[in-house]
Amino acid sequence: MPGRLLRTICTGALAGLLAATTALTGTAATAAPVDEGESSVTGLLTRLRTLYQETERATEAYNAADEALKKQTADTHRTDAELAAARAALARGRDEAGRLARQQYQGRSALSPYLSLLLAPDPQHALDESHLVTRAARERATVVSRLEVAEKKAAALATAARTALTRRQTLLAAQQRQRQAVRTKMDEVERLLASLTPAQLAGLASLETSQTAGAQSQLLGSGTLDGTRTPSREGAEALRFAARQIGKPYEWGAEGPDTYDCSGLTQQSWGAAGRELPRTSQEQWRTLPRVPLAELRPGDLVVYFPEATHVALYFGDGLVIHAPRPGARVKVSPLAANPLLGAVRPDPDTVPLETFTPPELPEGATDGADEGYAGDQAPATDSR
Repeated sequence: MPGRLLRTICTGALAGLLAATTALTGTAATAAPVDEGESSVTGLLTRLRTLYQETERATEAYNAADEALKKQTADTHRTDAELAAARAALARGRDEAGRLARQQYQGRSALSPYLSLLLAPDPQHALDESHLVTRAARERATVVSRLEVAEKKAAALATAARTALTRRQTLLAAQQRQRQAVRTKMDEVERLLASLTPAQLAGLASLETSQTAGAQSQLLGSGTLDGTRTPSREGAEALRFAARQIGKPYEWGAEGPDTYDCSGLTQQSWGAAGRELPRTSQEQWRTLPRVPLAELRPGDLVVYFPEATHVALYFGDGLVIHAPRPGARVKVSPLAANPLLGAVRPDPDTVPLETFTPPELPEGATDGADEGYAGDQAPATDSR
């Protein structure tokens, strides 16, 4: 019941806005010039939120493609190195086989080792020579066997290298498509924002603030959150890292140290605490152990939207640290600033600290709109 109540509280305002937008616009997925029906602040806010969610969905798809490309590139380099080593070993084997063949040709005899022993003036010397001949034969057989193995290994690695290269090229093309998808969505957001008047921008900020405050008040008043919980040692370290990033610009696909997207911030924060997390918000939601919202403790990851396209670190007292959107900066926001999907815990196997003092937040940590349209927000950056 607490989880259902919390989700209802946090999604109610968004559902109402979507209904209002449907009535006003019929769709919120494009950024055509604003018409009279879309000029209401409610319709504009819903439309902007939709565009930002689509942008973040595209960003996380880009992150997934980029992560797969990184892994495949490493695999391709490793396979290429193994192939180069196998070819070098094959070349050495062929040189050795050629040397033995030349020795056999230069020292060949028409007599068998048995006849050589019978006819030799010094039988002991003949026995020694026979032993050397036998050993040389075994050496030749070993060289030939190694050569056959090396040839098979080199052939298999050559096939693997071609497969790895093809896979890398496929992933590179997918990454480029996802990069273009993000840029297209960001262009739509920028065109919409550029078409708005200062009065409309101020109205958006005011409406978002009032809606978030209402949802946050219901959330805190429901008694769902337990303000006495403390993080683990790792969770406290992750929070301290995240707090030090406050004020840095959002950049899609960024993993720090100067800019972040939402999952890049959570991944690097927990990485600083010694825990390796998946790169994307969807993978963090899918692979990490779920924790009931009523049992949230600082350091847990809070995941938003039905497709898990946004993620934040729970700070405690109903607040989160996150990289909100293009055009915004890493900041502290109310837990109910976006529709909640649930929460996960990167360190379920640890015990909470007996006491915990939250990291000190810098001045202005809560300033700015989460949607990235206020005048004091960071520029939407793209270095790729």
